[in-house]
Amino acid sequence: MSESVVQDLRSLLGEDAVLTEPEDLVRYEEGWRYGKGKALLVARPGTTTQVATTLATCAAAGVRVIPQGANTGLVGASTPDGTGRMVVLSLERLNRRLEIDPVNRTVKVDGGVLLSALNEALLPHGLMFPIDLGADPSMGGMIATNTGGTRLLKYGDVRHNLLGIEVVLADGTVIDGLNQLRKNNTGLDVKQLFVGTSGVFGVITGAILQVVPVPGQQATALVGCASGESALLLLRALERDLADVFTAFEVISAEALAPVFSHHSSVRNPYGAARPPAYTALVELASTLPQAALDLPGLLEERLGAILETEAGEGITDVFMGRAEDLWAIRHHVSESLRQEGRVLAFDISVPRSRMAEFTQAARTLLQAEYPFVRCCDFGHWGDGGTHLNLVWNEADALRPAAELVPELQARIYDLAVKAFEGSYSAEHGVGPHNQKFYEAYTPAAIRAISGAVKQHLDPKALLATTRLD
Repeated sequence: MSESVVQDLRSLLGEDAVLTEPEDLVRYEEGWRYGKGKALLVARPGTTTQVATTLATCAAAGVRVIPQGANTGLVGASTPDGTGRMVVLSLERLNRRLEIDPVNRTVKVDGGVLLSALNEALLPHGLMFPIDLGADPSMGGMIATNTGGTRLLKYGDVRHNLLGIEVVLADGTVIDGLNQLRKNNTGLDVKQLFVGTSGVFGVITGAILQVVPVPGQQATALVGCASGESALLLLRALERDLADVFTAFEVISAEALAPVFSHHSSVRNPYGAARPPAYTALVELASTLPQAALDLPGLLEERLGAILETEAGEGITDVFMGRAEDLWAIRHHVSESLRQEGRVLAFDISVPRSRMAEFTQAARTLLQAEYPFVRCCDFGHWGDGGTHLNLVWNEADALRPAAELVPELQARIYDLAVKAFEGSYSAEHGVGPHNQKFYEAYTPAAIRAISGAVKQHLDPKALLATTRLD
């Protein structure tokens, strides 16, 4: 059967579109951080029709398929299992369609178009896709995981910027929902069934995206905060005074900040020899107005000065204005720097913004009491209630091996976030095999039943993906 599927797909897609040699499969079998399996083959269709014929062929043979975009996910949802019987359906060649409508401020894209390629094409029109993150994912992957990024505070996540979608179901059926309308209240919004569900219900082959004007100017500052509560007071004050131009509010703990300056001498430390405060907030304003109409750096400096004279300013220890690229460099080097500090267990958690400081302190208290060798190095998108709670330890100092500690720490931290703080164990990375058991533990039975019914209707033989949402 395997050989028959290989021959059928090669006749449909072309010889070079079907990979079977072990050395060719390696890069499709292992994820960016998590997920490693073994593929039967890799199919690389170049059109939606070819995706449909690939899925129909696999369905007829009873072969399971794992959709894969740029393979930059962090929950193992884009790699095959270990059986060697799954087809990896790579969308890397599905990247020809990129049609910009500058008047409607939309773009029609293939699912394999990369974020970098999209923004490069949009730039001459003075437009951009406003989801900003460190990786370079595909559009289909971004929709399948509902990517958020650092500027969700201003622009929302992918779901908020998606107008239409094209999807191929497990049996090869194509759903053409490439709707360019912002207003279309005519029943079920089908596209939302596929957003954030990791390819479980269908393969996203195309989309209509809303895009936004590129800001003409930005203003950035680092603001030292004596506590997490101080950072939240600052956030509230900035939203009150500057909501129209407030685009990002990232927060970095002192424990996450120090390694950046230790391991990257090219990144300037604004605190110099002084110890950073408990938290540092990276504040960004952006506007399409020219500086002659609105002096954004002056406005930010003036407002921060005014906040210093209020209750919210009592916990502010430092204010550093600076170039956007210099200050964002600090934020973007955090994850890489922590990996040089020892074993890292990374969490992608969200809680209500009002409880972020309380949650982080509760996590620290738990660690200090029961895992004193573990450092809490947290940072992230406090403006939208997300935090990357990174736990770091030297394995030589640990009382038990990582194989025991990791699942135990995961269970303790996730229980704290979900049960005690009404939060989520996956703010934006998705479910995937990495989070499968937590989905099963925390998702209400009624929601799982609905999801299972949808899966049964769209993919009755359960041929798509390794994630289970039933």
